[in-house]
Amino acid sequence: MPGVPCARAGVRLGLRRWIPSAEAIAMVQVTESHSIYQSQSSKEREMAKEATTSEMGMSKGQTGHLYIQTNEIDNAIIHYTRQADGKLAEVARIKTGGAGSGEFKPISGQDSAPNSYEGAGSVIITSDRRFLFATNGGDNSVSSFRLESDGRLTLLDVKSTGNPVEGRSGTAKSLAFAPSTRTLFVLHAFGPDHLRLMSVDAEGMLKTRPERYTVNTYSKRNRVSTMVVVSPNEELVLVGTTFDEPIALTGLYPDGSPILWVQRAGGALHSIASNAPDPDGLAVFALQKDGSLGTARFYDAKGGSPFYIAFLNQRPNTFVIGYAVGDGCSICTIEKNGSIEIGPLVKIDTSAGLPSELCWLAVAPDDRTIYATNFGYSNISSYRINGGGLEIACDPACPKVPGDGTARGLNGTVTSGPSDSWISPDGAYLYQIYGNASKLVSYSTQPDGSLKEIGSVKIPYNGSQGLAGF
Repeated sequence: MPGVPCARAGVRLGLRRWIPSAEAIAMVQVTESHSIYQSQSSKEREMAKEATTSEMGMSKGQTGHLYIQTNEIDNAIIHYTRQADGKLAEVARIKTGGAGSGEFKPISGQDSAPNSYEGAGSVIITSDRRFLFATNGGDNSVSSFRLESDGRLTLLDVKSTGNPVEGRSGTAKSLAFAPSTRTLFVLHAFGPDHLRLMSVDAEGMLKTRPERYTVNTYSKRNRVSTMVVVSPNEELVLVGTTFDEPIALTGLYPDGSPILWVQRAGGALHSIASNAPDPDGLAVFALQKDGSLGTARFYDAKGGSPFYIAFLNQRPNTFVIGYAVGDGCSICTIEKNGSIEIGPLVKIDTSAGLPSELCWLAVAPDDRTIYATNFGYSNISSYRINGGGLEIACDPACPKVPGDGTARGLNGTVTSGPSDSWISPDGAYLYQIYGNASKLVSYSTQPDGSLKEIGSVKIPYNGSQGLAGF
C-alpha cells in the first residue's frame, strides 16, 4: 500500500543501587540549586536564571512546561518551558537521586542503542499537577518530585521498586498512578515480577508495597512488558507487551540482525513477538479498592506486539493500541461488564520494510487525531478517529529525521530511534524524541494531520526517555 497523501483520508476500518536518606536528598537539592547552570555560558546562565524566577510560568510568550529524563547513569530530569510559538527553552536539569541505564539497552543487550527502555510512560505527572514521578531504570527505583505552579521541581523521595538489579541494569520503565487509592504502579521490562506497587502519601513520599504481579504465562516465562495504564474509572490496570522472549536471550545472527523466530519445546518455529500469533498479548487486571490487583486476564490484541495503550480524553471507556509488529493501530472499548472489545487493525504503509515498530501514540485533546511514532521508519504517521473507527490521515505525517547511522530497526533499516512523544494541551504542538539524533523535535500540528517541524533541542544521545508536561 503506498503512502497516503494528507489531503485524502484512508480507508475506514472500524549498577549498584543507592537509595539516599532524607538528608542526602536535601543535599542534592541544595547542590542542584547552586550548580545547575555551571556548564552553561554566561549568557545562557543569565537567561536560565531569569527563567527560574517566581514569574517563570507566567512570563509573556511561555505557555507551559515539558519534562524528559536523561536516563544517564547519574539520572536527571530536564525541564523546558514551552513558548507561545511552540519552541522549547531549557530551564534546568534536576538530579533524580537514582541511576538510569545510560545508553545500554537491556532488552537487546546492546551497549548503545536508542529507546533503551523499550517502553513508555517513564515520566508522569499527577492529574492535580502536584507531583512528577520518574523511573530510574538502572537501579530499579522511582523518584518523586514536588511540582510547583511555575513548573519548578523539588526532589522529595527516591525508593527502590523492590525488584533486585540483575546484570548491568534494572528495567523499571513505566508508571501509572491511581489517585483514589494513591497507588503508583511501576512496570519492569523483565519479570517474573513485572509489576510492583508503591503508596504515595499526601506529601509525595513513597512506600514500596509487597504486592507483585506478572504478565508471564505458563508457556512464556520471559515476556517483555512495555507500558502500564490505569483506566480513567480506576477499575482496570492494562499492560502492553512486545516480546515473549527478549532479544538479549534469543541472540543475533552472524550479520548482527536479531533472531526473531525460535523453537518452543522442540516444535515449530514461533515469532518472539507477543500476540503473534498467540492471542494473549494484552494483560488486564481488576483494580481493587486497596490498590491491589486481581488475577490477570489475557486478551487477543489482534496484532503483534501491542506496545502502547492510550485512552481517549472524552470517552473514558475507549482506548487505542499501537502495535510494534502489527504495524498499525486499533480502537478498543471497555464494556459494562469489564470485558475488552478490540477493533480491527488499521495498518500504515509498510513498503519500507517490516516491522515498522509503531510503538508510541499521542492523542489530540479533541480525540480527533492520533499521532503514531514509527521507530523503524524514523517518522510519525497520523490517524483520524471518525465515530467508532480509525482511518489514516497522513502517512507519513512528517519527513524522516536522520540519526548518526549506527542504529537499525528490526526491519534492518537505519533509524534515528524515535520513541516517546507528547502533545500540548491545546493540541497545537507535538514533541518527539529522536534518541539516535540526540534531538527533541518540536512540530506544529496541521489541520490535515501533517506535522511541520518548528525547532529542536539537543538531548543526551540514545538514552533519553519519557515526556510529560502541561
